[in-house]
Amino acid sequence: MAQAGRTASAGGKTIGSKMTRSSWELTLRLTVAVLLCVSLHSHAIGLSDLLDRASQLSDRLHSLSASLTNDLDSYFSPVGHVMMPRPSMCHTSALQTPSDKDQALRVPESELLSLIRSLLLSWSDPLLLLSLEAPTLPHPSNNAIHSKTKELQDNMQNLNSGLERLVHKVSATWRMGVVGGGGELGCLSLSLCDRVLSSLLQIGYKSPTFLPFKGHELSDDKISRLTYFHFLLSCFRRDSHKIDSFLKVLRCREARMRPEFC
Repeated sequence: MAQAGRTASAGGKTIGSKMTRSSWELTLRLTVAVLLCVSLHSHAIGLSDLLDRASQLSDRLHSLSASLTNDLDSYFSPVGHVMMPRPSMCHTSALQTPSDKDQALRVPESELLSLIRSLLLSWSDPLLLLSLEAPTLPHPSNNAIHSKTKELQDNMQNLNSGLERLVHKVSATWRMGVVGGGGELGCLSLSLCDRVLSSLLQIGYKSPTFLPFKGHELSDDKISRLTYFHFLLSCFRRDSHKIDSFLKVLRCREARMRPEFC
């Protein structure tokens, strides 16, 4: 009888131990899921702020490019307009982008952000060239042009860095919650979080396209030099408008606004 009692007691401890371990594992799993969801929501808040700042930078980029174009137009000969290459000669023309807002509204968030990053990366070298050439440009306002091109370059770098941080931060959360956690944890955490954010999480798997810039220096001829400088700026003005428009669409979707109000 005593032996049976001891056996029953030991069995009870084993069962209790298993139940305690099971409860602890369940509690841990639920805690991790909740923390992951909180993390995702914190990224959603950061996303809104970052998109606001990115939109402000893109507004400034487009404004600067328009101002620079006007500066050059004031001292641009008719011959220069004739010599100006067609827009199809811009080094980013091969990149397939939406032609207007209606088309952009139909493009997934991941593709829009990839297009923005592709344009930013593809303008890194050309903007450096413009910034280096501006001080000696044969133009009476070359000092102002140099100052604006430098600001243009700085804003581009800040915008690109901000978007890179967003992609790395959000894609890391995606890998931890869906790829790393897998199964029920991924489904549980995502089911509790915003639909828009869960869509934007996928951007980490979409690499931007880099379009190489083949020009390395401007011509020594005065008219040719001004013409090519003007041409590069006109290309950038067009692309900066695209960047600004795509970011506004992303902000609109993040705020869950109806398309007609975007």
